[in-house]
Amino acid sequence: MATPRFDIIGQAIADASRTRMLCELMEGRSFTNKELASAAGVTPQTASAHLRLLQDAGLVVAEKRGRCVFHRLSGPEVAQALEQLAAIAPMDSLYRAQRRKAGGLAQVRSCYDHLAGPLAVAMTDALIARGHLREEGGGFHPVAGEIWAGLGVRLPDRVTRAPFARPCMDWTERRLHIAGPMGRQILTHALEAGWLRRPLRGRGLEVTTPGHRALEERLGLGSALARLSGLKSCEEA
Repeated sequence: MATPRFDIIGQAIADASRTRMLCELMEGRSFTNKELASAAGVTPQTASAHLRLLQDAGLVVAEKRGRCVFHRLSGPEVAQALEQLAAIAPMDSLYRAQRRKAGGLAQVRSCYDHLAGPLAVAMTDALIARGHLREEGGGFHPVAGEIWAGLGVRLPDRVTRAPFARPCMDWTERRLHIAGPMGRQILTHALEAGWLRRPLRGRGLEVTTPGHRALEERLGLGSALARLSGLKSCEEA
């Protein structure tokens, strides 16, 4: 059996500037070379060299749109792997810099295409405690019920090879939150319903007043939201 080339991945992420770029891309959006250079604190020329290495490792892909080239993670599996690595990484200056950049909104953030942070963990705990979600065999299994429509989730009609609700280790909480198609549907619905608001840049999300109300009514998360340090609420525009 061929040995996985962990050394290639290790070399790609073994630089603080490249990890800052990867953290920027973990929100799931695409950025130009200049934007990623700014996030990493390097020149555009240096950023180009870093991005070539990340592309060679299969972590990042480049797409030309018009006159600009945009860079993004090569897929959700890369974001999940980075989130898992972050969960066992020391809480060093890179983590503190990320928290400073996001401010209090780091408590509510996205991990590529799903919700992450303390709020995501609290939602997962509430779904399990109320019997809507079972944790068994290393995975999450939804229980059919009215709750899912209220969260914007459409349960699959049949069992699929890929898990519908995939556990993802939260890198700040060291506990599981929901990823996979279910996690993507929950985040998409929360944004479209105006429960959460995404800023122009960064992974931080704002919980709106309607969002507070909806999460309390559906999952009883009022006290959990109040306990999140630095959590900001904004009035509906």
